[in-house]
Amino acid sequence: MRFNAKDLASLARRPSGCFDKEGKLKICRVVGDEKLIEPRERWCRLKGNLLFLMKNKSSEASEVVILERCWIVEFRSKTAVSIVLKFQSGEPDLYLEAASKPDCESWAVALGEANSEGLQNKIQQLRRLIMEIKEERSSDEAQQFLPSSQVDNLGEPQFTSIQRIANEPKLEFSLACKDLVAATRDRKLNTFIQVSVVHPAEHILTRYSSTEIVEGTRDPLFLTGVTFPPEYPIYEETKIKLTVYDVKDKSQDTVRTSVLPDHKEPRADVGRSFLGCTTFRVGDLVKSKEQQLTLTLRTSDGGKTVGTIEVNLVKMGELEDGETDHITSDAQDQKCALVRECTATEGISGKDNLPSLNAVLKNPICKLYRFPTSDNKWMRIREQMAETTLSFHVPKELINLHIKEDMRRNQELKDLGELAPHWDNMRKSVIAHCDQMLSMYQDTLAELGKHTGSSFKSSCSKGEKTLEFIPINLHLQRMHVHSPRLKDALYDVITVGAPAAHFQGFKNGGLRKLLSKFEAERRNTGYQCIYYSPENTAKAKEVLSNINHLQPLISSHADLLLNSASQHSPDSLKNSLKMLSEKTELFVHAFKDQLVRSALLALYTARPGCVLKKPAVPRNSAEEGGDLQHQDHPSQLKRQDSIPHHSEYDEEEWDRVWANVGKSLNCVIAMVDRLLEKENINNIEDGENDPSAADCKVLHTGGDWYEQLYPLVITLKDCMGEVVTRAKQSMAFVLLQELACGLPQCLMLTLRRDIVFSQALAGLVCGFIIKLHTSLHDQGFLQQLHTVGLLVQYEGLLSTYSEEAGMLEDMAVGISDLQKVMFKVIEAKSEDFLPVITGRREHYVIEVQLPAKMFELLPQEIKEGKLLRMYPVLFNVGINEQQTLAERFGDTTLQENINQENLELLKEYYKLFTEKMPPDCLPHFQEQNDLKGLLENLHQNIQAKKRKNVEIMWLAATICRKLNGVRFTCCKSAKDRTSMSVTLEQCSILRDEHQLHKDFFIRALDCMRSRQTQGALNESDDPETGCLTDNKPTSRHFYPVALLLVSSHLLVVWLILSLALLLAKYQ
Repeated sequence: MRFNAKDLASLARRPSGCFDKEGKLKICRVVGDEKLIEPRERWCRLKGNLLFLMKNKSSEASEVVILERCWIVEFRSKTAVSIVLKFQSGEPDLYLEAASKPDCESWAVALGEANSEGLQNKIQQLRRLIMEIKEERSSDEAQQFLPSSQVDNLGEPQFTSIQRIANEPKLEFSLACKDLVAATRDRKLNTFIQVSVVHPAEHILTRYSSTEIVEGTRDPLFLTGVTFPPEYPIYEETKIKLTVYDVKDKSQDTVRTSVLPDHKEPRADVGRSFLGCTTFRVGDLVKSKEQQLTLTLRTSDGGKTVGTIEVNLVKMGELEDGETDHITSDAQDQKCALVRECTATEGISGKDNLPSLNAVLKNPICKLYRFPTSDNKWMRIREQMAETTLSFHVPKELINLHIKEDMRRNQELKDLGELAPHWDNMRKSVIAHCDQMLSMYQDTLAELGKHTGSSFKSSCSKGEKTLEFIPINLHLQRMHVHSPRLKDALYDVITVGAPAAHFQGFKNGGLRKLLSKFEAERRNTGYQCIYYSPENTAKAKEVLSNINHLQPLISSHADLLLNSASQHSPDSLKNSLKMLSEKTELFVHAFKDQLVRSALLALYTARPGCVLKKPAVPRNSAEEGGDLQHQDHPSQLKRQDSIPHHSEYDEEEWDRVWANVGKSLNCVIAMVDRLLEKENINNIEDGENDPSAADCKVLHTGGDWYEQLYPLVITLKDCMGEVVTRAKQSMAFVLLQELACGLPQCLMLTLRRDIVFSQALAGLVCGFIIKLHTSLHDQGFLQQLHTVGLLVQYEGLLSTYSEEAGMLEDMAVGISDLQKVMFKVIEAKSEDFLPVITGRREHYVIEVQLPAKMFELLPQEIKEGKLLRMYPVLFNVGINEQQTLAERFGDTTLQENINQENLELLKEYYKLFTEKMPPDCLPHFQEQNDLKGLLENLHQNIQAKKRKNVEIMWLAATICRKLNGVRFTCCKSAKDRTSMSVTLEQCSILRDEHQLHKDFFIRALDCMRSRQTQGALNESDDPETGCLTDNKPTSRHFYPVALLLVSSHLLVVWLILSLALLLAKYQ
């Protein structure tokens, strides 16, 4: 190349404002991976496609680099601050090192835009914009020549809606290209199609979605289709523009041409070249006889033809015509790198799009695929991911219940009455700490009430205190499969971050370790408080709960009994007596436990003065009652009390008070029987008497009934009130000991457990509602639901190393606590279908509301309010590099113990299932496999203690599906590892159950896993806005992690190579 040295030197000396970019860089030449010399600092100035290298800002240019026939490689690690210029001529590469990461990125962008290729891309983009503006102007000009009446009608346009099945997507189509023309004859095209929508009223081009990239062919057939959800505003007059791009070769470790920072969306013109475009009306596709359009692709100026594109209308309920033989020869090697997603505003497409389900799910993201089967037919897959409003609804309901329960407990502690100074000071300390915790719950609830925006918590917010009760990334992942020879099938997986207290941290481990340590410390506390076992404190809470629940019911039934007596209604009197007897018997039975007696004795000794009539400890108290810390407990309590003892305690008094309730009920029953018997005798004797005389007698005897029953009912209420007062105080004293023995650790552990349980329960409620809606017509499942219960299987992917071990401990306790949750299905009385939560800690009832039509489909047992049990099980297998460290140098006992414990729970559920359910209740494609054999295989794999034994996950998931269970997949944040597991499971189901062609397994997996084209999504559409780099890495990171699910040995190789590259880089 000829040039004038003087002109170049003059250009290099121009003022700073004349250059596109300038600054300090360390520069050297590189051959291969070796630097010829150490990088030297130079002042660099960029003007057009010329890069001037100078020793300092005021010196002469020592070298000029012409930026043509070269490309820029930027290393994508977070710490890399260097880029490399590679030349097609073969001359040594130019190594450029900046002072910081932002400076390096800005130089990469500037250098990438400096060559003529970058300018050509800009020109092509401007040409496309000009064409779009011309299309808009032509439509506006055509409207100007219309009659005024037609123009007025266009002011309020009436568009033709697309006829469709209710709750199904409005429009779905697949794409394929033929005879594409490359820029050079020998180039193999790597193409994808970008789909844009032109709304007929606005005439604005909106980028909607795009297909995957198909590499190495001029006749690409795209497996990823386009779907428009029911809420999308698309009409027959809507135009759809299809633009075909050729993508340059990509490397997994580096990116050619200009590169933006990781946290920014890629530019539309980066790494691709425009081939051609075409436009069609939706009405033309819908009304076409063959439901197919063949369109010609033309260049941006509209002149040159570059190929054709086929658009095929897709309907999930219909079979696609034709065989797939024509694609098996050349399409098997086509690699899929990109999948573009489409979003809907609300609701979820599908046959189950009902109002009650729409109240729970929102903001679905839809994908459409078509994959060939082993017999060369097409099957269609619609993949959906949706958020749930339960992410915030359930925690807010729970916190509200916690506040009410804690306020009631604080009041019960205050109502204990007068206590000795030691116990009174202890009570004051406990109440002060409880008030602080109560205030924290109230503040959290207030902050959650202010929350607006997204209905889920992203992973970058997992450390926020105000959101610690909210589950991380709770979503429904659904796959709807329509295959040629099988019925349509739905496969649901709930994905959520592991329930854990991230804000509190894991420095001292998780709940499993902390609870064990705390219980050991409580046993070793001094004589200042009485030790009650966790079983006894749980019993005390249950007694208090029964009191608060049964006392008002008994009072109301007693009033109904008196009301029936006043009305002289024998039938009503019998029914009221029956209900009163049932509730009173439950009430009396609640106080049979020895704990109440021993607690009354302990409370008596805590009064300002007491003398024991019988100094011995109540019988069986060591086994059944207070579990006092020392056998000489009463004498120790005497030493604590400095007030002289001036009264006596009769241990048998409680038995007399407790028995009086039953005696009073017997008196009421006897009186009612006597009255009814007398009434029957009178009716027989006076059957033929004068009717007016009979009426007078009815009025007289009615008054007699009420007067005779009233004193007996009042006595029953008085006896019950005395029992309630004593029992409440004794049980509150037990809770006082529990709190006093572990302040403030006890309250902090309660808080942590509430946080973890809240996250776990939100996911469980979501999974139950989804399962119930999708199985309403499955009578076998509904029978299983109320006869045995629902199996809920959690697949954990956490490692047992560092913080994740603490997360796993939290998760294990949270999922175990779900065993105490019961579900109840009720008929909705309003349009609010959100579930209602009642109960207390360790005993919650979730009331799921269904519309009347759906409620009628349920079995009678469920409609009558039978409580439905849950059987949660957790199987964990760490699969990341941290698990390798744990297996090599750490400890995996935690994972082994959890898997073994939950295997026993799974066997227990299977035993109940086989005992209570007929064999024909198993789903129909599961007759080939024996569940007993699968359980035995799972048992062997758990006992084998093999490293990263992913067979455990696959077996547990298979057993869960065969037992009509609900599937959960969890990792730290429900992103990378979770997505790898879910997509692998989906493709395995397609292969095993729907005959996916074996040569397309990897390509189907790539389609489902890829996300590079999400750059076209709006910022609001990205569920991880603001933390793209941390939360959703590009697909080049997926393949190493995918290998982890196949072999642990590959992981070791990957780690060694990664360490070698890092060492080479920093040396």
